[in-house]
Amino acid sequence: MLAGFVLQAQKITVYGTVTDASTRKPIEGAELMLNPGASVAVTNKKGEFKFVKIKPGSYQVTLVSTGYKTAYENIVADSTKTEFSFSLTADVILLNEITITQGDDNAFGISRLKSVEGTSIYAGKKSEIIRMDDIAANLATNNSRQIYSKVPGLNIWESDGAGIQLGIGGRGLSPNRTSNFNTRQNGYDISADALGYPESYYSPTTEAIERIEIVRGAASLQYGTQFGGIVNFKLKKGAEDKKIQLVSRQTAGSFNFYNTFNSIGGTVKKWNYYVFHQYKKGDGWRKNSSFDSHTAYAAVTYSATEKLKFTLEYTFMDYLAQQAGGLTDQLFEQDPQQSVRNRNWFKVNWNLGAFIIDYKLSAKTTLNTRSFGLLASRDALGILSAINRADPMQERNLLHDKFKNFGNETRLLHRYTVLNKNAVFLIGTRYYQGLTDRKQGNANSGNGPDFYYLNPDNLEHSDYDFPSKNVSVFTENIFYPFPKFSIVPGLRYEYIHTASEGYYKEEYRDMAGNIIYQQTLEDNRSSTRAFVLAGLGLSYKGSDKLEVYGNISQNYRSINFNDMRIVNPNSKVDPNLKDENGYSADMGLRGNIKQVFNYDISVFYMSYNDRIGSVIKVDSALFNTYRYRTNISDSRNYGLESFMELDVYRLIRGEKAKMGISLFTNLALLDARYVNSKEAAYENKKVELAPSIIAKAGISVRKENFKATYQYAYTAEQYTDATNAEFTSNAVNGLIPAYYVMDLSLEYTYRWFTLAGGINNLSNNIYFTRRSEGYPGPGILPSDGRNFYVTVQVKL
Repeated sequence: MLAGFVLQAQKITVYGTVTDASTRKPIEGAELMLNPGASVAVTNKKGEFKFVKIKPGSYQVTLVSTGYKTAYENIVADSTKTEFSFSLTADVILLNEITITQGDDNAFGISRLKSVEGTSIYAGKKSEIIRMDDIAANLATNNSRQIYSKVPGLNIWESDGAGIQLGIGGRGLSPNRTSNFNTRQNGYDISADALGYPESYYSPTTEAIERIEIVRGAASLQYGTQFGGIVNFKLKKGAEDKKIQLVSRQTAGSFNFYNTFNSIGGTVKKWNYYVFHQYKKGDGWRKNSSFDSHTAYAAVTYSATEKLKFTLEYTFMDYLAQQAGGLTDQLFEQDPQQSVRNRNWFKVNWNLGAFIIDYKLSAKTTLNTRSFGLLASRDALGILSAINRADPMQERNLLHDKFKNFGNETRLLHRYTVLNKNAVFLIGTRYYQGLTDRKQGNANSGNGPDFYYLNPDNLEHSDYDFPSKNVSVFTENIFYPFPKFSIVPGLRYEYIHTASEGYYKEEYRDMAGNIIYQQTLEDNRSSTRAFVLAGLGLSYKGSDKLEVYGNISQNYRSINFNDMRIVNPNSKVDPNLKDENGYSADMGLRGNIKQVFNYDISVFYMSYNDRIGSVIKVDSALFNTYRYRTNISDSRNYGLESFMELDVYRLIRGEKAKMGISLFTNLALLDARYVNSKEAAYENKKVELAPSIIAKAGISVRKENFKATYQYAYTAEQYTDATNAEFTSNAVNGLIPAYYVMDLSLEYTYRWFTLAGGINNLSNNIYFTRRSEGYPGPGILPSDGRNFYVTVQVKL
């Protein structure tokens, strides 16, 4: 009896190796999970794994590794048998003398996030991964139309031909500087002020991005409360198998465009490093639209042990751009390249830092903590008067913002079992503190980039501080009641405090621009709120060929005091704005069939209460029309998003295919309308910036070292205000007509040398995607006509 008790209490160490079934080479980074028990092990560079303190008995081992088919093995471990060897079968496509792995459904440059990645849970959520190495596109200009071509439903603003600022929205949300998404780089915030001014003046350099991760509205429980979701730019790291690797890319293009990107990275013992610098300049497609930009980044990671890593990152950006201003509808029809403003300038300086700790407490538990901070500024200088009037050649308007914020986000992910079923638990906290210092006053009447006030101690318009503070706690849990079915409930607690401290001057001017009345008003306000958001995700994954998923999540968007006190004759803001709230839901099917057919088809619904939008009003004194921003009413947005891609050549040739010819289509149908409105003029009107159809289609060809992509993009007409006005004399509001654009990109690589090139806006279509009430307008902002680029890359 004693001997039996000893054997029962005895614990053993189970170890072994995981190798490639074809090459017999060890596989690094493969994950093994024992069930029951939920113990997890990860293989090292030699393919070795180890489970410690395991009770003798029968187990099922689940093996997962990027680029390999998931495997299930049954074992019996006891004191006589503790060593096991496993092999995995590659799940790959052979192209360009390299292997494109498929471990996360990536066969076409677009894939999805796994149920669990790092310390994040994505089960049941609609997600996309864009892998930059698989894309043939104009990376030097961050061409959003090409980069996001396989993400359905994105409405893209294309008024920045240099790609310095990103503007994407979706499902009827404004694309303005991507403010309706929580934008991150390597998992931490990069926007100006996540609470008070969530606009992104900095966009990561596409040539340095490894992949872009997008999660829709259900991301609000883990990444903030916003309706849009999250966009996370994951930058490249230094080569792990080289001490030093150099990449140099030189690009030349139309309108005197020049871009140089140079990076260096590698691994030396326990240190991994990556550094790049990008410089770009050009004259722009329109007159008075030149730009000059510098971006730099440095990151170093120290692996203290196999379980503990420290990472330090710093990002710098500085750019100066001349802004051509907007056009009226008539001027746009006459000549979209013309400019009637030559005194508008824009300047940004960005300093972003982060310190990240990754600690694997055990085989089941992982901790990640990210501390980040921003010191930045932006200056907008020029004329804000209506574009249908000549430049009065008087003193210019200068807006100067300073952003100072810091925060920390800490996450703990733990794998465990409940009732002999696997489960994953996530809990996290976030602290964020921001301060925006905003000033508006008069600058000189010259033409150059003279960013200084004439009366810095007595500004003519306003002087404000906007402090903000946010504390949140969030949790999600994956339960597996059945092997292929998961349930993901989640909660998020939010505490938000925002305030405004300062003054503004109220003034009225006559038709000649002379001040006829002015008074100074103190404006000190604050708002504090606390609330809880809830969500639920569901997923049934029968196989890699088919997954059924669904989710519903509450959303919340606090008002931004920053927008309230800008003196602008084309725009005014309701001083009594209220916070917005609601929920979003998805339900869909997705999968990848034999690396031949990749698809994701879903429907969505968004309920948006007290939605803030724009209406047209008329100045009672001067009878000028202007855009008025206020809580219009509730809105409801619903629609369909679908993506499908078929590798035609592989379908015909099967496993023998040595090249790829794939066709893709991307379709989004949207109906977004105002409901429950107190004003009959808004009831059932279409939500602004919500095109009913966004469609893209294309073909990609790959053979050995060559790849080429042609694509066609169509966006239906959309309105810019809640009254659905089709025309206004100052061009601030009105219809944005439907448009289409075509792009072609090619790339050839021979060993260490790559030559790429292409044509954007192949048919030289004349169109615009934006009407602006302020900078860089006001008025219509035309998109670029046909342009060319050529890139030469050396990788050593």
